[in-house]
Amino acid sequence: MNRQEEIKNLLTASRNLLKKESISENHKILDKYYGILTEEDEEKIEPNVKTTGETPTDRKFEKTKTYRISGGLMSISSKDKNGLQLTTDDKTAFQETMDEFVSEVSDLVDFNKLNLYESNVEWSGKIQNLDIEFFFSIGETNGMYINGDMIQINDEFVEFITKLRTYYEKFKAKWAKVIANRKKTK
Repeated sequence: MNRQEEIKNLLTASRNLLKKESISENHKILDKYYGILTEEDEEKIEPNVKTTGETPTDRKFEKTKTYRISGGLMSISSKDKNGLQLTTDDKTAFQETMDEFVSEVSDLVDFNKLNLYESNVEWSGKIQNLDIEFFFSIGETNGMYINGDMIQINDEFVEFITKLRTYYEKFKAKWAKVIANRKKTK
């Protein structure tokens, strides 16, 4: 094929693509292939409902209030204003949580804010001497998670993980009771 025929074929292909039917037809194929949603497809999508019965938009309407307790931050989220009140039990549980972590796991820790939701608790921090971040969650995303770069697996690390895991079970029991008490007093 010579250059003139090649240019002629490219021109014909371009003209065919510029026809309205071809563009919309190709557009639909690409949309389906890449999972792109169009306005008509959006109506067919069912909302993503979590197992707790809350929709993702429910959290938008929650109110949040943050309290400073003995140098730490505790944030309470609730759909109504009464749920934002800090009780003596909440305050005691938070203080005990920080104190017990320092005495049982590591005293070189920077705690992040503890987030108390209606059916979930999330808390995290960073262990300075090991350069490891931890994340505790009970409720929706139940579990203990760690994050770090190039962590050396040695006896010190294994001992730390054992302490952290043991403490997580204590954390989970304590804050499950707090959530249950808050639901009862509502």
